[in-house]
Amino acid sequence: MYDHGANQPQLGRDEFLRRGRVAIRLDELLQDVNKLLDFSYVDEDILSLRNQMKLPLSLMGLANIHSSPEHHSSSPPSSASSALSDAVSPPPPKKRRLSSSSLSASDDEEDRPLAARMGLKTAGARSDKTSRAPASKSQRAGKKGPGIKSKGQTAPASLPPPTGREQDEMNGIIAPGPPIKVEDKMDEDQLTRLTTGVTLDSTGSAAPPVKTEKAAVGELRKGLITITAVENDKQPRSLVILTGLKTLFQKQLPKMPREYIARLVYDSNSKCLAIIKRGLKVVGGICYRPFPHRGFAEIVFFATASVDQVKGYGAMLMDHYKAHIRKTYPDMMHFLTYADNYAVGYFEKQGFSKDITLDRSVWAGYIKDYEGGTIMQCTMLRKVDYLNKPALIAAQQEAVMTKIREMSRSHIVYPGLPQFQNGYGDVTVDYRDVPGLKESGWTPTMASNPVRIISRSSDLYFMQKTMKDLKEHSAAWAFLAPVNGEEVVDYYDFIKEPMDFKTMGEKLEANMYPSVEAFLDDAQLVFDNCRRYNPEGSNYVKNANKMEKFLKDRVADRMKREQ
Repeated sequence: MYDHGANQPQLGRDEFLRRGRVAIRLDELLQDVNKLLDFSYVDEDILSLRNQMKLPLSLMGLANIHSSPEHHSSSPPSSASSALSDAVSPPPPKKRRLSSSSLSASDDEEDRPLAARMGLKTAGARSDKTSRAPASKSQRAGKKGPGIKSKGQTAPASLPPPTGREQDEMNGIIAPGPPIKVEDKMDEDQLTRLTTGVTLDSTGSAAPPVKTEKAAVGELRKGLITITAVENDKQPRSLVILTGLKTLFQKQLPKMPREYIARLVYDSNSKCLAIIKRGLKVVGGICYRPFPHRGFAEIVFFATASVDQVKGYGAMLMDHYKAHIRKTYPDMMHFLTYADNYAVGYFEKQGFSKDITLDRSVWAGYIKDYEGGTIMQCTMLRKVDYLNKPALIAAQQEAVMTKIREMSRSHIVYPGLPQFQNGYGDVTVDYRDVPGLKESGWTPTMASNPVRIISRSSDLYFMQKTMKDLKEHSAAWAFLAPVNGEEVVDYYDFIKEPMDFKTMGEKLEANMYPSVEAFLDDAQLVFDNCRRYNPEGSNYVKNANKMEKFLKDRVADRMKREQ
């Protein structure tokens, strides 16, 4: 860290700790590729993290004071971009810092405005004593540059090494505190209007607020990213994009075999949809296998770059994927995928469900069964334009609010009563003088005769709702009715206390469960009987385990709400 100018008294505690975390991340990346002692090795991630070791903006003045003016360079950095990058798309109007490091989204540099960051880079280029030479365009684009060197700097002899809490924060054991942002000062007019009780925006237009546009949508509209369909058609451009997708999937799905990912991505039966930036750099993608004759498609891989996940790339890519499938395969309305534990929540937000309504005979044997994954299904709606969902949701919301206004007066707001504006406490107001009170349906008898709340047994409601959900579960087909003794001759020889959901429903209607515990005991008896009679690993036992987990989750949710 001292080689990068990590002077703690000069930098401050927060900046010193931030550089420590960046240095640790650098060592981890170098260790992953067995290049920890190779000081000439660089790649895109290493260059991005090294850029974060520059002096902060507040210390650039000190760096310029100690720099020699004779070393200032007036020529711009050399242009070494590849011919492929320049030929594919024109350069963007503004320079953007490219980074694929997982730390770039949380460092302090992202909080600075663009002008400050550009000034920081310019000042860093003029100083050769406290910072290294700026990287060329080819180096920023991810090419290796073994010739890059950083000038060493001697640390003060009296500076002790970090210990205690500082060492814990540098090692990532204790999360650092959030950066403190200084608010802009308000002028005299704003302060005067605040003290008089007038909001700052009261003199502006009364137009409804505009919903903030997501970063991914804005980048797509400005042309910074594009979404393109690609397959292995042996064309050079397609092979470049497929290779980028393969690399992205291998990086974001480390537990998946790398050879397996490569085989599926390059397979001629696989189709892909990719989010690409300038130079055919892949930052997101989806690989799927369509089965038009079966009416469904299998989503094999889905991933976005770590630094771009907060921009909304995933949701935007899924919407474009649905629109692409509707246009390319009009009769294919179903998607199936195996999601790991970390992706289940995302797929649920995109319309996927764990309840598989598609008949098993349609998809069994066509998709690969992944161990430890959860199979999920999504069915598209023909009336929904997935590329214009905000307009559809806004129209539905407005329709609901219009209907509420027709049936209720909750949207009408009356001004405060003038009798209480002076702050007098002993003031009596006739109810007929309160505007809107009569229209709401209030009468004086309500004050003397309070409304009696009819109590309802929460236990009974919980058992009824749970019984309904158990019967409607996709894995409950084997437990809905008693076992037929004529079809399964020896069942009642093994099971002396049979139980099923139909019998439980009849007992619940007859009020035969004195408590929730008795209801849960019967449900547990259903699952235990299934495991006792059927061999382990059979579909019956798997369904019993699913139902048992579903019931335990419902009970845990209820206990959490009661606490």
